[in-house]
Formats: sequence, structure tokens, C-alpha cells
Amino acid sequence: MNNIIQYVIIGIVLIIISLVIIKLTKRDFNIEANKLITYLGGKDNIINAECNMSRFKVILKDVSLADKEAIQKLGAKGIVEIDNQLKIIFGKNARTLKKYIEDLK
Repeated sequence: MNNIIQYVIIGIVLIIISLVIIKLTKRDFNIEANKLITYLGGKDNIINAECNMSRFKVILKDVSLADKEAIQKLGAKGIVEIDNQLKIIFGKNARTLKKYIEDLK
């Protein structure tokens, strides 16, 4: 009987630790979107944002204000600059980031 109680307590502790780890590793997309807007030169610099699968396309007033190195550190797998737009590959997070940026604008 005493061993069963110990196993139950160990199981509960492991579940709690697992939940804490999941919570800490989950990205807060609101913070990510705020950082992305800052790295893109601020919300006034963003003309339009679109999302296509894993690519996040943003049209900017002034591309020189964008910090591409910081965007890559944010998790971008690649950035292509064409005229006044950036195509950023964010993977499965592209749609979520676009949604939060639209909400913040």
C-alpha cells in the first residue's frame, strides 16, 4: 500500500513537471508578433501582409528599416527581398504571426 502511494506521488510530480515544460516551450505569438513588427520597421512601415503556406510576405514603405538578421533570429528559415517586399519563410507559424500582426495594426 505504501509503495502505491509513492508511485502515485511520483506520477503526479512527473505530470506537473511535464506541464511546466510544455508551458515554457510554447511560443507566445503575441510577443513574437510585436518583435516582428519592430524588426520590420514598426507598424507604420508595413503596407500589407500576406501569408501563403509557410511564407509570410510583407510589403514595406522602406525596406531599409527592416532588421533581417533579427528576423532570422526570431525563427525565419529564409528571407528574400524583392523591391519593397520581404518574403519570409516561417514554416507553420506564418499564419499565426500574420493573424497577430493584423490584430495589432
